[in-house]
Amino acid sequence: MSVLTAPISFSTAAPVSAPAAAPLSISADQYGPALQAGAIAVDIRSQRVRDDEGILLGALAIPARNVLDRLTPGSDQSLSSASVAQRWVLVGADGHDAEMLTWHLQARGITGTRFVAGGQRALSRNATPGLLGEHTRREVSAYIAH
Repeated sequence: MSVLTAPISFSTAAPVSAPAAAPLSISADQYGPALQAGAIAVDIRSQRVRDDEGILLGALAIPARNVLDRLTPGSDQSLSSASVAQRWVLVGADGHDAEMLTWHLQARGITGTRFVAGGQRALSRNATPGLLGEHTRREVSAYIAH
């Protein structure tokens, strides 16, 4: 019997989804503590949106279309700090695009990636101002010293 003439059978079992390897999101009030614990913020909004709404102090600015290439280790386009152990916090305008990218990065094995639920809008409403990641504190200290 050929594959082309074999009878087709369909399973009646309910579809099964794989459980998430790690949580996908953090809330706006968890953003500061995540940075203080060593995560690096990545602002995935476009330059036009950052110009209109303001920058995210201390965040890497990487447009959404480039995030997967830049944060996945091992490619010609990846950041030198990209590794499977790196913890990233993606921030979009409202969180929807960041959620999809976080899912893809976790599927690539970068399970320390999270996104801010509600994005920059939630941060501007809820986050405690002045909380910076360690890398930003070092940069600010260097600027002040000179």
